[in-house]
Amino acid sequence: MQLIIEPSDGVAPLLAAIKKAKKSIEIAVFRFDRKDIETALVAAAERGVKVTALIAFVNRGGERNLRKLEMRFLAAGIIVARTADDLIRYHDKYLVIDGRQLFMLSFNFTHLDIDHSRGFGIVTTHGPWVREAHALFEADCTRSKYTAKSETFLVSPVNSRKELAKFLKGAKTELLIYDPKVSDREMLGILQERAKSGVSIKVLGKVVGNAPFEVQKLGGVRLHTRTIVRDRDEAFIGSQSLRGAELDLRRELGLIIKDGKAVKQLIETFEADWERSGDKKQLTPSQDKERPQEQEVVDGQPEMISEQAAEIVVQVFTEELDPLTIGVKKAVRKAVSKVGEDVLRDKDVKETMKKVVKKAMKEAVKEAVHEAQIG
Repeated sequence: MQLIIEPSDGVAPLLAAIKKAKKSIEIAVFRFDRKDIETALVAAAERGVKVTALIAFVNRGGERNLRKLEMRFLAAGIIVARTADDLIRYHDKYLVIDGRQLFMLSFNFTHLDIDHSRGFGIVTTHGPWVREAHALFEADCTRSKYTAKSETFLVSPVNSRKELAKFLKGAKTELLIYDPKVSDREMLGILQERAKSGVSIKVLGKVVGNAPFEVQKLGGVRLHTRTIVRDRDEAFIGSQSLRGAELDLRRELGLIIKDGKAVKQLIETFEADWERSGDKKQLTPSQDKERPQEQEVVDGQPEMISEQAAEIVVQVFTEELDPLTIGVKKAVRKAVSKVGEDVLRDKDVKETMKKVVKKAMKEAVKEAVHEAQIG
């Protein structure tokens, strides 16, 4: 087993694997802007390797780029499949090389994730995991049902909630967590219970509400990974945060590992990140509102993605409006069916509907900004 640590390891491990492939490459894509990876995949196809790309049906702010990528891949002789639209999104990122080696990644195939963000990847030849990854790939390519057969190969929404809850409950002494936003009620409850039982918990990222444990914002580099180290001898690495949507409504992928060397590297990286992040502990909601807005920092310099992030948010609103409109229409129909046409003259009902729409818009804005930052 090998641990990839970004941004220090860069794109080299991925390029080396693609260049060494002899028979097949299966790659699942959510975001993609790496010309070097694209060139390597095209070269593999040209030398006779069967390259199959499973591309997400949508990502906020990048659907047009995904469709262009599909056309370039097809023109180069790469087999292209598109995920279904049954889930909110297909957010998993992984490679299967020659049916023997799995690259399970917490980061996307982008310059932002690989060069400027904290991310991890697991490279493994462990047979059961490689077979599960291939089975998942085949299921999503053919839009058929995937059935989990491993307690350490975590797929949302199939078995992630169950296995992550069990993983957290099993903590006896310590949990070290990277997570952009811990907000799921069940997971928060488990963390609170573990903290009360004496388990030391540290989170680099954000936790919704008042956490009875230490929380710090990651400093010096953008946070993108979702990783948990338990009791210094076992770890989870994946694409799913401890958020309801990522556990129940999206395709996410992660692994629970016990490799001593990899876990040690995770601990060393976390402790260095924690130390570098200093005293930037999470503020209360009222303190956070009073704090001047900070710009994300990458390698000691302001992260130059504000224009890109703004563009993503604009495109997100375009994508959000259609499903939001559908939701509002459904709410209106339901209200009318109960109250009748008098709903138009009922001020109380009108006010209620306004509140529903306002709340829906607020949630859409929050989700848009969240995706622009960590998608």
